[in-house]
Amino acid sequence: MATAVSPDAISTILANPSPDSSSHLPEIVVQVLDLKPTGNRYMFTASDGKMKLKAILQSGLSSEVVSGNIQNLGLIQILDYTVNDIPTKNEKYLIVTKCKTVSPALDAEYKAEVKTEETGIFLKPKEEVKREGPGIILKPKEEVTVKMGAKSEGPGIILKPKQEIMAKSAAQIVNEQNGNMAPAARMGLNRRIYPLLSLNPYQGMWTIKVRVTSKGNMRTYKNARGDGCVFNLELTDEDGTQIQATMFNNAAMKFYDKFGLGKVYYISKGTLKVANKQYNTIKNDYEMTLNENSEVEEVSTEAAFIPETKFNFVPIDELGPYVNGRELVDVIGVVQSVSPTVSIRRKSNNETIPKRDITIADETKKTVVVSLWNDLATSVGQELLDMADKSPVIAIKALKVGDFQGVSLSALTKSVLVVNPDIPEAEKLRNWFDSEGKETSLSSIGAGLSPNTIGGGARSMYSDRVFLSHIISNPSLGEDKPVFFSIRAYASFIKSDQTMWYRACKMCNKKVTEAIGSGYWCEGCQKNDAECSLRYIMVLKVSDASGEAWLSVFNDEAEKILGCSADELNKLKTEEGETSYQMKLKEATWVPHLFRVSVTPREYNNDRRQRITVRAVAPVDYAAESRYLMEEISKMKFSQ
Repeated sequence: MATAVSPDAISTILANPSPDSSSHLPEIVVQVLDLKPTGNRYMFTASDGKMKLKAILQSGLSSEVVSGNIQNLGLIQILDYTVNDIPTKNEKYLIVTKCKTVSPALDAEYKAEVKTEETGIFLKPKEEVKREGPGIILKPKEEVTVKMGAKSEGPGIILKPKQEIMAKSAAQIVNEQNGNMAPAARMGLNRRIYPLLSLNPYQGMWTIKVRVTSKGNMRTYKNARGDGCVFNLELTDEDGTQIQATMFNNAAMKFYDKFGLGKVYYISKGTLKVANKQYNTIKNDYEMTLNENSEVEEVSTEAAFIPETKFNFVPIDELGPYVNGRELVDVIGVVQSVSPTVSIRRKSNNETIPKRDITIADETKKTVVVSLWNDLATSVGQELLDMADKSPVIAIKALKVGDFQGVSLSALTKSVLVVNPDIPEAEKLRNWFDSEGKETSLSSIGAGLSPNTIGGGARSMYSDRVFLSHIISNPSLGEDKPVFFSIRAYASFIKSDQTMWYRACKMCNKKVTEAIGSGYWCEGCQKNDAECSLRYIMVLKVSDASGEAWLSVFNDEAEKILGCSADELNKLKTEEGETSYQMKLKEATWVPHLFRVSVTPREYNNDRRQRITVRAVAPVDYAAESRYLMEEISKMKFSQ
């Protein structure tokens, strides 16, 4: 391997802007100058001592910079690259997609020694001007060294006859270095395949080889320009990099039937733009648009590939900020329990679909429930149920984070579940569980959320903090979709004559009815049980300094407010009488709580009202509350 900067490295790169993977280029070693971050990438200037070229390290190489392997003033060998023209700036950029470190930082910038002899014209700088007689005579003080090592002797400007010079193009230089070998064909069987990681909006022609890992339904839309149709694909290349591709109107009609889920294709003549993260959940800086002139060719004569599934795991105890957000998460955990399959009826089309819940835990000593749907519930879910006693490790990609029971996870059609994956994270988690995890006390992430984590995202009890008056004075809140707020209030009144609970299935928590003869029938589980449980469904009035409002409260939150389960409260009422029952409710009033609530409108007897639902509740942490109030006071001072 070369240990110094390659001569004419930049010329070599410019002569081969898109080298074929089979071409025999010499080793290209350059010095890294002006290394600096830009977004999730790093920019630098590639130098061979004579020429320089602006360059970008793809995001996958950022870790090499962070770890110190690639350093400013250091040397790297470029193994794969693309040179892109940027029309708006009229310059070229080197996109480095693969490289390796040759040397750490040098003491200074490397500059090649260039000797220029008899190059034709020498310009002598004006040193001294003396006026003698009518004219001006230029006389140098001493011999002056001119840039690039040329020396000048004699008066001012000297014209020398131009020597015979053989001009060489960059391509000729490369051909000489390669022994004039013929380049490999770049189309057909030896076409140049670009990794998704190397694509950017300024690139010209490219061809990618990808698998369709998710295919959306054809959707119609209507806007000021008329009606249209659109659908999306998720494409994955051999390295596991993903990108979203979108097709509109004619392109959508042309390619919708051509793309098959799980098939591999060559795709070219598409365009890229910066990804709109509001509608795109894939971890890629760009998204692709295919038009009716784009080329799509199914890979049928070559061996297909299975993309490597790349995970970006989020620890269970850090799921809070993702609740009800658009960003999807990957998790890894040890299976603690697997429920039987239940049938859920969709409200949208009344269709019945299978669902299965699994509970997983990780090294943070937290657990979370993951809901599997459709095929994942019946196939992989059944496999997990059969091996649940062995506590397998599972890794799941692309999960939606919801607020059911505080924090919950739900699989989507594009989610990928791998049982006992062969990755370092799985081995580490298995070792932890076998050595100490199985004996450790675990708690649910929903029950263990810290309300005093200021800035903790969607789940923070201090984000979107308002007074009750802000909610009740804005009846239009939540018209388009539920809005969330945090409040600090007292439970001021609990109606004792309301229906405080309902009879629930012990398996799925859905409402049950008394069966004919004996027992209770669950429509969700489609079975009859001898016993059921009671779960809270109640309302209570809360008050703060600005006003009061009625809140709807469900089981988990009600248990925290009342301090007992619905079964325990019913037993108290039955065995000790109405007086003890009333006292228990009174004990729960005028206690301060932090509430996370959702607000939606509803119709009741042709009267439009607000429905305020408690999504989370926690006791007041007075130290955290004091810090919050001090920050609010500071903001008020700065705003004055």
